[in-house]
Amino acid sequence: MKYVKLLIAICTISLIACEKEIDFELPEVDKKIVVEGKIEQGLPPFVMLTKTVGYFEDTDINTLQSLFIHNATVTVSNGTFTETLTEICTSEIEDSLLPTVAELIGVTLNELETFGFCLYTTLNPAMFGEVGKSYALTIEAEGKTLTSTTTIPTLVYMDSYYYKDQPGYSDYGYLWFKLNDPPIVNNAYRIFTKRGEQDEIFIPANGSVFDDHFFNGLNFEAFIFRGHINDSKDPADYSETADYFHQGDTIIIKFCSIDQPHFEFLSSFEIASFNNGNPFVAPAQVQTNIEGGLGVWGGYGVTYDTLIAVD
Repeated sequence: MKYVKLLIAICTISLIACEKEIDFELPEVDKKIVVEGKIEQGLPPFVMLTKTVGYFEDTDINTLQSLFIHNATVTVSNGTFTETLTEICTSEIEDSLLPTVAELIGVTLNELETFGFCLYTTLNPAMFGEVGKSYALTIEAEGKTLTSTTTIPTLVYMDSYYYKDQPGYSDYGYLWFKLNDPPIVNNAYRIFTKRGEQDEIFIPANGSVFDDHFFNGLNFEAFIFRGHINDSKDPADYSETADYFHQGDTIIIKFCSIDQPHFEFLSSFEIASFNNGNPFVAPAQVQTNIEGGLGVWGGYGVTYDTLIAVD
């Protein structure tokens, strides 16, 4: 027994003696410009510009604020008019207008007041989105030129929506829809929902994007999961019924037609988000339609419907 103890002690000393502190010198990260831009019919374009940050760099609210890119030259052209967008920071906007701005750019009022955003836009009606038009984006910033083009596709109207209790529940269920997909390949869609007074903004459904790869020109029926605001503090968003709508909810549906490059970005982004932290899947690469940078410039052809969730 004493020989066993001696052997363990020798092995332990040997392992300790073999320890060596190794310093890694991480390479400098090439900062890239990230674009988050959108345009939909009847609304002005919105473009937000930020910089990438190194994976191991410290981040806090001040660091994140410093990522916004200011004084860029951002132009949008619809083939007839070309407009240079104006930079606006939400800290400069009247408090009474903040709820409207928050809904337009798709963030909560709390996020807007806590964090603040800077973006580029215009109030010129000639540059508001129109169905069927293409919009070319050009960005000159920090010695770089970025370009992209997006289209607001022809509107596609959903045939119908209905609510149905999920088996095992008497008052929770999914929102279902029936869609007659047009006989044109590469139609793509995105769905947002907003529940009456419970949601401040339209929230993308979990798995909000899909295209007609498997059902082009066919009648298609499916359901959607209820989406959640990032970092929500609502206990209902963490319960076993978090993915369901509640019977009696007033559900406002924002159904969007999007072009294929826009779909590829959103689809790859959602896959990467779902896979985040999962050690059993390969990392997903987010597709971009920005030449010279990262992110997306996307058009939305939007229709709205309202449904009372009754089975």
